[in-house]
Amino acid sequence: MTSRGERALQARIAAHTSWANTPDRTARTAKARAALLSKFERDVDPEGVLPSDERARRAEHARKAHFTRLALRSAQARRRHCRNPHKGSTAGGDPA
Repeated sequence: MTSRGERALQARIAAHTSWANTPDRTARTAKARAALLSKFERDVDPEGVLPSDERARRAEHARKAHFTRLALRSAQARRRHCRNPHKGSTAGGDPA
């Protein structure tokens, strides 16, 4: 039986191998990007009543807000980790 840490490493190896063998990264992720943009469009215009250019403008702002929120949370987590570098770490985990 493999440990949780080993399974995580095996998954990372598989992911890196898959990306190494992907000739067109943009094409591989196109459907996911389109689906995410569609989600933001539905969020800003659930009834579908806005003109398409206005819906696109608002969706772009919603997308930027989403990723800025993620960046803020990441910075806060890094700051917490720097204050307590050993808190929450697990044995066998990846330090990087």
